[in-house]
Amino acid sequence: MSDKGRVPIKPGYFTIPEDPGETPNFLGTRCAVCGECFYPRRTICGKCLSEETQPIEMEARGELYSYTFVYLPLFGSTNLEHNEGYGVGQIDLPEGPRIQAPLAGKREDFRVGQPLRGELDKLRENKKGEDVMIVRFRPVQEDA
Repeated sequence: MSDKGRVPIKPGYFTIPEDPGETPNFLGTRCAVCGECFYPRRTICGKCLSEETQPIEMEARGELYSYTFVYLPLFGSTNLEHNEGYGVGQIDLPEGPRIQAPLAGKREDFRVGQPLRGELDKLRENKKGEDVMIVRFRPVQEDA
């Protein structure tokens, strides 16, 4: 692994594990009153309006709800892989939130309802020389 630092595209959105093979965690909120979970973090529950929210971490894994492929370069990316087009999916996290995130792989790799796992991907390098990271989702390989 490189000696460069890695930072999330937006602070407070997800963790950056030391081990590049580990799945990052999304930084969310759980309402202490009704139990609803949100991503990104909120100070007020969007369901019951309680101010009793608690920070939680949610593993970047879920089920593909919907997706499309975009055949334009990923905005702001210097990663050449992103120039060939990329998928964007809506993913249902087990805790409840539905998020939208980039997909890793080709169109034929995806189907609605399949399990996905998040991974970190370099978007670009910042002025400090750090790698700016995003979370993208890849299909979970099922054992044969």
